Amino acid sequence: MTDFTKLVQIRRSHRKFTEKELDADVLRIIMRAALMSPTSKGQRNWHFIIVDNKSDIEKLADAKDMGSQFLKNAPVAIVVLGDPNVNDCWIEDGSIAAISMQYQAEEFGLGTCWIQMRGRGLSDGTPASTVIRGILNIPENMEVLCILAVGEKSDERKPQNEDKLKWENVHINKY
Repeated sequence: MTDFTKLVQIRRSHRKFTEKELDADVLRIIMRAALMSPTSKGQRNWHFIIVDNKSDIEKLADAKDMGSQFLKNAPVAIVVLGDPNVNDCWIEDGSIAAISMQYQAEEFGLGTCWIQMRGRGLSDGTPASTVIRGILNIPENMEVLCILAVGEKSDERKPQNEDKLKWENVHINKY
Protein backbone atom coordinates (compact mmCIF):
# COMPACT_ATOMS: atom_id res chain seq x y z
CA MET A 1 0.00 0.00 0.00
CA THR A 2 1.31 3.43 -0.97
CA ASP A 3 1.40 5.93 1.83
CA PHE A 4 -1.11 8.70 1.13
CA THR A 5 1.49 11.49 1.34
CA LYS A 6 3.33 9.84 -1.55
CA LEU A 7 0.13 8.92 -3.40
CA VAL A 8 -1.05 12.55 -3.67
CA GLN A 9 2.36 13.55 -4.97
CA ILE A 10 2.55 10.91 -7.71
CA ARG A 11 -1.09 10.98 -8.90
CA ARG A 12 -1.16 12.92 -12.15
CA SER A 13 -3.61 13.01 -15.03
CA HIS A 14 -2.78 10.57 -17.81
CA ARG A 15 -4.22 10.81 -21.31
CA LYS A 16 -2.28 7.98 -22.94
CA PHE A 17 -3.07 4.36 -22.20
CA THR A 18 -2.00 0.92 -23.35
CA GLU A 19 -4.60 -1.37 -24.87
CA LYS A 20 -4.42 -3.75 -21.92
CA GLU A 21 -7.81 -4.55 -20.37
CA LEU A 22 -8.35 -3.80 -16.71
CA ASP A 23 -8.52 -6.67 -14.27
CA ALA A 24 -12.10 -7.12 -13.02
CA ASP A 25 -10.97 -7.38 -9.38
CA VAL A 26 -8.99 -4.14 -9.65
CA LEU A 27 -11.98 -2.38 -11.23
CA ARG A 28 -14.17 -3.66 -8.40
CA ILE A 29 -11.78 -2.20 -5.81
CA ILE A 30 -11.78 1.14 -7.67
CA MET A 31 -15.58 1.15 -7.57
CA ARG A 32 -15.46 0.18 -3.88
CA ALA A 33 -13.50 3.39 -3.25
CA ALA A 34 -16.28 5.38 -4.95
CA LEU A 35 -19.00 3.60 -2.99
CA MET A 36 -17.18 4.30 0.28
CA SER A 37 -16.65 7.98 -0.42
CA PRO A 38 -18.36 10.45 1.91
CA THR A 39 -21.58 12.11 0.78
CA SER A 40 -23.85 14.87 2.02
CA LYS A 41 -26.14 13.55 4.76
CA GLY A 42 -24.91 10.02 3.95
CA GLN A 43 -27.29 9.95 0.96
CA ARG A 44 -24.93 8.02 -1.34
CA ASN A 45 -27.04 9.23 -4.23
CA TRP A 46 -24.42 9.02 -6.96
CA HIS A 47 -24.49 6.51 -9.77
CA PHE A 48 -21.67 5.17 -11.93
CA ILE A 49 -21.64 3.56 -15.33
CA ILE A 50 -18.59 1.49 -16.21
CA VAL A 51 -18.11 1.45 -19.97
CA ASP A 52 -15.66 -0.98 -21.56
CA ASN A 53 -17.34 -1.26 -24.95
CA LYS A 54 -14.88 0.36 -27.39
CA SER A 55 -17.60 1.67 -29.69
CA ASP A 56 -19.44 3.38 -26.82
CA ILE A 57 -16.19 4.81 -25.44
CA GLU A 58 -15.47 6.36 -28.84
CA LYS A 59 -18.97 7.89 -28.93
CA LEU A 60 -18.52 9.26 -25.38
CA ALA A 61 -15.27 10.92 -26.49
CA ASP A 62 -17.30 12.89 -29.04
CA ALA A 63 -19.87 14.14 -26.49
CA LYS A 64 -18.18 17.54 -26.36
CA ASP A 65 -16.07 19.52 -28.78
CA MET A 66 -12.79 19.78 -26.89
CA GLY A 67 -10.78 17.97 -24.25
CA SER A 68 -12.15 14.45 -24.52
CA GLN A 69 -10.72 12.86 -27.67
CA PHE A 70 -8.05 10.98 -25.70
CA LEU A 71 -10.85 8.93 -24.11
CA LYS A 72 -10.97 6.90 -27.34
CA ASN A 73 -7.71 5.22 -26.28
CA ALA A 74 -8.82 4.30 -22.75
CA PRO A 75 -9.89 0.72 -22.05
CA VAL A 76 -12.47 1.87 -19.48
CA ALA A 77 -14.59 4.96 -18.99
CA ILE A 78 -16.45 5.55 -15.73
CA VAL A 79 -19.36 7.97 -16.01
CA VAL A 80 -20.25 9.75 -12.76
CA LEU A 81 -23.92 10.73 -12.37
CA GLY A 82 -26.21 12.36 -9.86
CA ASP A 83 -29.85 13.37 -9.48
CA PRO A 84 -30.10 17.09 -8.64
CA ASN A 85 -33.77 16.64 -7.70
CA VAL A 86 -32.81 14.28 -4.88
CA ASN A 87 -29.56 15.81 -3.69
CA ASP A 88 -28.48 19.43 -3.99
CA CYS A 89 -24.89 18.32 -3.30
CA TRP A 90 -24.75 15.85 -6.19
CA ILE A 91 -21.82 17.71 -7.79
CA GLU A 92 -19.76 17.69 -4.61
CA ASP A 93 -20.62 14.08 -3.80
CA GLY A 94 -19.79 12.94 -7.33
CA SER A 95 -16.53 14.89 -7.27
CA ILE A 96 -15.43 13.24 -4.03
CA ALA A 97 -16.27 9.80 -5.45
CA ALA A 98 -14.38 10.56 -8.66
CA ILE A 99 -11.18 11.62 -6.92
CA SER A 100 -11.47 8.62 -4.60
CA MET A 101 -11.50 6.40 -7.69
CA GLN A 102 -8.53 8.26 -9.14
CA TYR A 103 -6.42 7.79 -6.01
CA GLN A 104 -7.39 4.12 -5.78
CA ALA A 105 -6.49 3.59 -9.43
CA GLU A 106 -3.14 5.30 -8.87
CA GLU A 107 -2.38 2.95 -6.01
CA PHE A 108 -2.66 0.12 -8.56
CA GLY A 109 -0.34 2.02 -10.91
CA LEU A 110 -3.16 2.88 -13.30
CA GLY A 111 -3.61 6.20 -15.03
CA THR A 112 -6.78 8.28 -14.91
CA CYS A 113 -8.01 11.60 -16.20
CA TRP A 114 -11.14 13.54 -15.24
CA ILE A 115 -13.12 14.68 -18.27
CA GLN A 116 -15.51 17.49 -17.33
CA MET A 117 -18.94 17.00 -18.89
CA ARG A 118 -21.28 19.07 -16.70
CA GLY A 119 -21.78 22.41 -18.41
CA ARG A 120 -19.96 21.30 -21.57
CA GLY A 121 -21.23 20.35 -24.98
CA LEU A 122 -21.05 20.60 -28.73
CA SER A 123 -20.70 23.78 -30.79
CA ASP A 124 -24.30 23.41 -31.97
CA GLY A 125 -25.45 23.90 -28.36
CA THR A 126 -26.18 20.25 -27.59
CA PRO A 127 -25.18 19.57 -23.97
CA ALA A 128 -22.69 16.75 -23.45
CA SER A 129 -25.11 15.18 -20.97
CA THR A 130 -27.73 14.88 -23.72
CA VAL A 131 -25.27 13.07 -25.98
CA ILE A 132 -24.12 10.78 -23.16
CA ARG A 133 -27.70 10.11 -22.05
CA GLY A 134 -28.51 8.87 -25.55
CA ILE A 135 -25.47 6.58 -25.74
CA LEU A 136 -25.95 4.96 -22.32
CA ASN A 137 -29.75 5.11 -21.86
CA ILE A 138 -29.49 7.38 -18.81
CA PRO A 139 -32.83 8.49 -17.32
CA GLU A 140 -33.80 12.16 -17.76
CA ASN A 141 -33.57 12.92 -14.04
CA MET A 142 -29.87 12.03 -13.92
CA GLU A 143 -27.14 14.53 -14.72
CA VAL A 144 -23.62 13.70 -15.90
CA LEU A 145 -20.81 15.25 -13.89
CA CYS A 146 -17.72 13.76 -15.52
CA ILE A 147 -16.17 10.76 -17.16
CA LEU A 148 -13.01 9.19 -15.82
CA ALA A 149 -10.68 7.66 -18.39
CA VAL A 150 -8.96 4.70 -16.73
CA GLY A 151 -6.22 2.43 -17.99
CA GLU A 152 -2.66 1.28 -17.83
CA LYS A 153 -0.39 4.29 -18.34
CA SER A 154 1.62 4.44 -21.53
CA ASP A 155 3.35 7.69 -20.60
CA GLU A 156 5.43 8.87 -17.68
CA ARG A 157 4.62 11.90 -15.59
CA LYS A 158 6.90 13.39 -12.97
CA PRO A 159 5.51 13.63 -9.43
CA GLN A 160 4.16 16.97 -8.27
CA ASN A 161 7.01 19.40 -7.59
CA GLU A 162 7.03 20.24 -3.89
CA ASP A 163 8.76 23.57 -4.67
CA LYS A 164 5.83 24.71 -6.82
CA LEU A 165 3.13 24.29 -4.17
CA LYS A 166 1.23 27.56 -3.78
CA TRP A 167 1.47 27.94 -0.02
CA GLU A 168 0.62 31.63 -0.49
CA ASN A 169 -2.92 30.49 -1.27
CA VAL A 170 -3.28 29.04 2.24
CA HIS A 171 -4.65 31.54 4.75
CA ILE A 172 -4.94 31.18 8.49
CA ASN A 173 -7.94 32.61 10.32
CA LYS A 174 -8.60 35.34 7.73
CA TYR A 175 -7.90 35.96 4.07
